[in-house]
Amino acid sequence: MNLTVDIPDDLAALLAAGGCDLSRRALEALALEEYKKGRLTEDELRRMLGFTTRYQLDGFLKAHDVWIEYTLEDFRREVASLDKLGI
Repeated sequence: MNLTVDIPDDLAALLAAGGCDLSRRALEALALEEYKKGRLTEDELRRMLGFTTRYQLDGFLKAHDVWIEYTLEDFRREVASLDKLGI
């Protein structure tokens, strides 16, 4: 789907100062907000932003001060997995 946003030319020029890609910034802002509100999963966010790896998504989220929820149960599951591997 393509989405068009109308921005006055002078403001678009101001926002694009430094050569940033306004289309990409708008996509990232929309995707990040929907993720924060729980309307996108991590996998959906990754796909929407075109990231091929979880590592790329983690970097993006950290750059925007968004931390993935990590519960005590997640920790226990990882410890159990490491125990099975003898680590």
